[in-house]
Amino acid sequence: MMDGLIAGRLYGTPEQRTGKAGKPFVVARMRAECGDGENLFVNVIAFDAAPCAALQALHEGDALTIAGPITPKVWTDKQGMVHPALDAIAHQVLTVYHVEHRQRQVLAAQGLPGGGRERED
Repeated sequence: MMDGLIAGRLYGTPEQRTGKAGKPFVVARMRAECGDGENLFVNVIAFDAAPCAALQALHEGDALTIAGPITPKVWTDKQGMVHPALDAIAHQVLTVYHVEHRQRQVLAAQGLPGGGRERED
């Protein structure tokens, strides 16, 4: 297992499940584009409240970036072809909403237009 930062698009709908101990978690899949134009499937699981909520707020095709431990895997399709994949534990999830929200916070702190409050001259 290694730490990674992976960007891609959500594939399918995230699902909330409950573990044996009764603790909820969320599973999702995303497609990350490789340099050769191929896509790599990433199986994502999140346990903490913030990444779970961020994943559940997304819809298929939404762009996201996850950070956390990753493990390389392979899977075999119905034709018997082997494909690479990754398993990832999402410790953090970053979406376009998070970037826009953070930019507004920075602009507001600096008193610049677009930060939610106007500067007084």
